[in-house]
Amino acid sequence: MIDEQTVVAVIAKVERLGVEEDTVRNLRKDWEDIHFTYCMDDDIGIQDPYKQADGFNVYLVTGRDQCVSFTSSLENATGLVIASLDVDAV
Repeated sequence: MIDEQTVVAVIAKVERLGVEEDTVRNLRKDWEDIHFTYCMDDDIGIQDPYKQADGFNVYLVTGRDQCVSFTSSLENATGLVIASLDVDAV
């Protein structure tokens, strides 16, 4: 489970450090119990973001049922996808 306060803190850190792989590595150190993924937003498909921020979107994922999938539930979330809106990133 991920709480709203954690999502807000993650977004603030990404906004401060920039949307890039090094930032996501930093997030993994700060929140070791959360799985973080970094990709381009257009790789996501039709899933709506959980939160939108300046230059990136945040999606929730779950590893329940032994398969990773998107979720809209913070209660079920085990990870966050940081999806860059910058076409020059990744």
